[in-house]
Amino acid sequence: MKRRSPLLWIVALALYLFMYAPIVVVIVYSFNDAKHGGPWRGFTTAWYRRLLDSPEKIVAARNTLILAVASTAVATVLGTMLGYGLSRYRFPGKKLFSWLMYIPIVIPDIVMAVAMLSFFATLNRLVGLFELGMVTMILAHITFQIPFVAIVVRSRLAGMDPAIEEAAHDLGASGWQTFWHVTFPLMAPGVLAGAMLAFTLSLDDFVVSFFTTGPGATTLPILIYSSVKRGITPDINALSALIILASIIGTIGATLLQRSRQSTGG
Repeated sequence: MKRRSPLLWIVALALYLFMYAPIVVVIVYSFNDAKHGGPWRGFTTAWYRRLLDSPEKIVAARNTLILAVASTAVATVLGTMLGYGLSRYRFPGKKLFSWLMYIPIVIPDIVMAVAMLSFFATLNRLVGLFELGMVTMILAHITFQIPFVAIVVRSRLAGMDPAIEEAAHDLGASGWQTFWHVTFPLMAPGVLAGAMLAFTLSLDDFVVSFFTTGPGATTLPILIYSSVKRGITPDINALSALIILASIIGTIGATLLQRSRQSTGG
């Protein structure tokens, strides 16, 4: 077995430190007893207890979860249908449509946010609907989440042997039976990965949310941004640490679920 170069280990360690050191610092300083950050003043969990006594942060956390769950659910369904259609069907303009799908991904967030704001403002002026708030935020998030889900699902389908589906048809399965009992179980890891990606993008999105939000629809990224402008406080670090913990738990849970499906042949 070929031994790895010590230089490779050093470079790998440096990269891991570069990526995860800021996260560790945020978590550590969430237990800092100093009221306004800065030097270490001692260990305390008071900032986590303070979060429970802050109604605005609880409401922002609730809004963030509602936004992420609702937009991810819709985007996963629509993105899966889009990815499946682009992978399994032929229709006029398919190549052009495939290229257009990448536009929400490659354009800057600020352009996407301004476009969505202008779109909703125009509709509100013409038909009196889509007042800025939670609904417009959910629709905006769905818009930029769909391409990510579709790309992941399409990539998963590209690695599947079409002969498996053809064999199901030869054995008498209908189109729906083939999809539900053969195709979907095989593409499920891609659907799950796309949903996780969409959920993560929604959780940490600030620009699009900021431009499409309205009264009573403040999310955690918007709340953190407005708080940071007044100076970083330990309760913001505590809030960030809880978000990191939730992300880690979600990732581990999705990974265990995927392994469980693979081990049971589901």
